[in-house]
Amino acid sequence: MSRIGKLPVSIPEKVEVNLKDNYLTCKGPQGELGSQLNSQMEIKIEDNEITVNRPSDSKEHRSLHGLTRSLIANMVEGVSSGFTRKLEILGVGYKAEMKGKNLMLTLGYSHSIVMSFPETVQTSVPVPNEIVVQGADKELVGMIAAKIRSFRKPEPYKGKGIRYSGEYVRRKAGKTGA
Repeated sequence: MSRIGKLPVSIPEKVEVNLKDNYLTCKGPQGELGSQLNSQMEIKIEDNEITVNRPSDSKEHRSLHGLTRSLIANMVEGVSSGFTRKLEILGVGYKAEMKGKNLMLTLGYSHSIVMSFPETVQTSVPVPNEIVVQGADKELVGMIAAKIRSFRKPEPYKGKGIRYSGEYVRRKAGKTGA
């Protein structure tokens, strides 16, 4: 039995969950999310809990069991409290700023990088060297944070670049001058 798949997902009071033809919709204070789940999994909503059962112990069903439960749990948590990713910018002259709804990054290139975001994701820059990405969809928040980080990944010699908050960058020794 899947350790993650067998756990029930509790539904908070302010969240409304509907299931129709394996399409799950969740509405809550942070917004609305919907997802088409695998039709082989058996999903039940009872007593403010969602349970996922698998039809057999085949390898495919075992892998889908935990995945389906995790997708449901992320949707419920996203519409109730939301997800946040923080990024830090390190480097002389590297900075971020908001221009209207767009994020403008100055990262040492000959040009500034301007990014726009979907309406379901909020981005803020509390200080010039910190970016906060928030939203209800965990996958979308993570993808946007990874895209921002990919513009200038942290390098191992001086540690300059964009990193996740709390990320450890392994440092290397540089050349030794004689």
